[in-house]
Order: sequence, then C-alpha cells, then structure tokens
Amino acid sequence: MPPPPPPYGSPYGGGYGGADPLSGMPPLAETGRRVLARLIDWVIVAVPLAIIGIPFDIYHRATQNGNGFDNTVNSLNGGSQLVFQLITIVAYVAYDTVLTAKDGRTIGKRLMKLRVAMLNDGSTPPMSQSLLRAVVLWLPALICCACLWPLLILILIVVDKPYKQGLHDKAAKTVVVTVPQ
Repeated sequence: MPPPPPPYGSPYGGGYGGADPLSGMPPLAETGRRVLARLIDWVIVAVPLAIIGIPFDIYHRATQNGNGFDNTVNSLNGGSQLVFQLITIVAYVAYDTVLTAKDGRTIGKRLMKLRVAMLNDGSTPPMSQSLLRAVVLWLPALICCACLWPLLILILIVVDKPYKQGLHDKAAKTVVVTVPQ
C-alpha cells in the first residue's frame, strides 16, 4: 500500500500528485545561455560603476601597498569605499529587480531569448518577488562572497532537478525559461 500524501501541498504550486507547474510553459533555459545572459548583465552594470568609482578613489586604494586588511579598514573608515559599496549593491539589485518585474527579462536575458517566470503559473514575477530574487542573487556576492556565491548558484542550477533553480530562484519561486522564437 503506498504511503498517504503529505498534509500540505508543494510550495511551488500543484499539490501532491498535482499537475506539473511547468506544463504549458516554454522549456527551461539552458545553463550556458543563462550564464551568458548573467555575464552580459554584469558588464552592463559594471562598466558605469567603474566610471562612477573614479571620484570615489577606489582604484588608488586598490593599488596601495601594504596589508590588504589594513587597506580595507582604512578605506571603510574613510567612508568613500563604503558609499561606493552601497551604490554598487543598489545598482545591481535595482537593475535586476526593475527589469525582471517589468517583463521578466534583463537586457542579457532579452539578448539570450530568456525570461524569468513564476513557477506556479508562468507569469512575470511581481516587484516583491523580483526584489527577493535580486537580493538573494546579488547581496552575498557583493558583500562577502564574490567568487563563491556565483559558483554555488551555478552548481545549484546545474544539479537542481527538475526546475534548474538557483537559490535566488528557489527564494522567489521562479524559473528561467526560453522565449518562443
């Protein structure tokens, strides 16, 4: 005799034995196209930030001799590095949030013919879910884990079954799908 169904439904839609939330949606995006779209988005935000960083003197501080920890502490004490860090966080999170909430596509996703969709019904994520997705994606990478966080997200996208979700997708209950040609 099979075990009884759990007393709750899936947090991603469709209860136990329910319909697949992806039925009727375009196919999930290929990992390579997702990575390329993210790199395009990163460059689109990074280039203006690199120019904005000049008055904050971030390049001079980065090339100073001495202990890296001391330089970081001195930079933060000076305040301009902290201000630039906040500008960077706001820029990446706002870019991702606003464009995802608009039509599910950042510029990178548009070029790669991808879009973000709510897992339960395929709709464009509302502003709240787009913000949550962007914060989980960018905040750890920009504050402490610039190399490890993107790698962790990539690994999760590759191994996650069946929806290819990174932590940011799981938090916001979204998937990335291809846009029909």
